[in-house]
Amino acid sequence: MLKEIFNKKNRYATLSSSDLAARREMIPEGIMTKCKNCGELLLTKELEKNLKVCPQCGYHFPFSAPERLTLTLDEGSFVEYDATMASLNPLQNPDYMQKVEKSQAASGLQEAIVTGEGTISGNPVVIGVMDARFILGSMGSVVGEKITRAVERAIDKRWPVVLFCASGGARMQEGIFSLMQMAKTSAAFNRLSEAGLLYISVLTNPTTGGVSASFAMQGDFNIAEPGAYIAFAGARVIEQTIREKLPDDFQSAEFLVKHGMLDKVVPRKELTQMLASLLDLHKEARLGVN
Repeated sequence: MLKEIFNKKNRYATLSSSDLAARREMIPEGIMTKCKNCGELLLTKELEKNLKVCPQCGYHFPFSAPERLTLTLDEGSFVEYDATMASLNPLQNPDYMQKVEKSQAASGLQEAIVTGEGTISGNPVVIGVMDARFILGSMGSVVGEKITRAVERAIDKRWPVVLFCASGGARMQEGIFSLMQMAKTSAAFNRLSEAGLLYISVLTNPTTGGVSASFAMQGDFNIAEPGAYIAFAGARVIEQTIREKLPDDFQSAEFLVKHGMLDKVVPRKELTQMLASLLDLHKEARLGVN
């Protein structure tokens, strides 16, 4: 009797690696998304309904330019500027054009920014939306040119500018041509300010390098999405330079608000209403002056 008990075999099946692979294939690709912050597995459709914000921890997943325009602007109001403008290779950098073409195919965009005009709750605006899927949203000569042209149109129309920033910084493949865009875009926004027109800068994750050091921080209102990484140089470089340990939340949107570098952190669900309110206030102020 004891021999029968101790020799009794377990009544469960062991799946081979091939069986596990087959089971994984039964789950359609893209049905689940893992949160990069808390690790929660989320239904992709439910995540998209929640504007790509994790319902567990509030992590804001990246938003593409088309998604941002759809969320922000009144339906059917968007008219794109300079849709066919695309990069050249001024420094004859090896493999650069292949990277551009690969990003174009993957994102469906010509460049790392989409510019145009539309309305937000009936308020006309010139808008720009950067897209980090396109070579990390880096700023080359086309990005700088499109922003500058958009600002010039805003001055002609006497309209405010709303710009969503998402960038890894200057595009190194274009060298000095990329760095020149910092001065060009900053000068354009200075002309907008001299014309008495509103500029709202929305910093999303990430906003770094030459973009953070130029037009991203020049807004009359500088607001950010929760948890956005906003920096010029990396934390390790700064620590090695100043020989001090930085806080864990250094270069987060929340840290920058606390230290007076940003005006407000606004969740994605509330962002369009916030923009509408600021545009309404600006319109009322202009009417009062006139």
